[in-house]
Amino acid sequence: MDHSAPTPLSGRQISLAHGEYTATVASVGASLRELRFGGRDLIRSYDADEIRPNYRGALLAPWPNRVVDGSYPFDGATHQLSLTEPERGHALHGLLAWEDWATVEHSDSSVRLRATVVPQEGYMFRLTVAVTYTLDDDGLTTTVSATNTGPDAAPYGVASHPYLVAGDGRVDEWTLTIPANTVLEVTPDRLIPTALAAVSGDFDFRTSRQVKTAFLDHAFTDIDYDDGAATVAVTGPDGSGAAVSFGGGCPWVQVHTGDLPKDPAGSRRGLAVEPMTCPPDAFNSGTDLVVLQPGAEHTASWRIHAV
Repeated sequence: MDHSAPTPLSGRQISLAHGEYTATVASVGASLRELRFGGRDLIRSYDADEIRPNYRGALLAPWPNRVVDGSYPFDGATHQLSLTEPERGHALHGLLAWEDWATVEHSDSSVRLRATVVPQEGYMFRLTVAVTYTLDDDGLTTTVSATNTGPDAAPYGVASHPYLVAGDGRVDEWTLTIPANTVLEVTPDRLIPTALAAVSGDFDFRTSRQVKTAFLDHAFTDIDYDDGAATVAVTGPDGSGAAVSFGGGCPWVQVHTGDLPKDPAGSRRGLAVEPMTCPPDAFNSGTDLVVLQPGAEHTASWRIHAV
């Protein structure tokens, strides 16, 4: 009889450490489950033996965010994805968020995992996707590489879904900086993209300010890169917090104030900051959509660090 401990619900647990940074990656969704600096949380974590809530820390590929109605045209055909966000009627966050990724390499401070997008109804393409998480003095760097191992060109986009935290309070009390000049407006009910607009009012965080009651579940672009990098940062009343930095390979960033109407106690307890290679519904708009030719590879990266 096998008396070994069962695998936790979130998958195999992979621990990383470097200096004052520690991290735990869960194999389901290649998800960043924990990230700490000097013992304080930088992201909203969850238990190892818990089904990952709200896509916390998941890898989103071969598309981030939503494909409206799960339907999109590509290469002369219309494709219909399963509607994985049934309450809004969309296909949400790609095809790998619930896959159990294989560990390829693991050291004290780094891990590389890999998964395959297999041809299926709605996405008839084969991709090999690998993610490497590496801790160093500057924080946790995530690098995602996708290779088209199929015979046909494939549409592609990628992001991750960490919820940053700046202490034990709510998002309302935190100070936020988003160095972006344009926001993608969406419908209030289904979050369908409508038009680009210059940031103003509740969407203008180019100068750091408190979030207060602002509701965000929007993609920002026209980003100001300082020496090749942009940083979205959130800090608490004591000035400490967390940030995500990324380069021009991610021309979009989704920011969500973590509103959970059905869970008031857990609502607005973390700020989702998702560097993205393309905007929501890029499979339909074509905006910044990557088209991977057979044998081609695409790489994107970002870094989470303490403030």
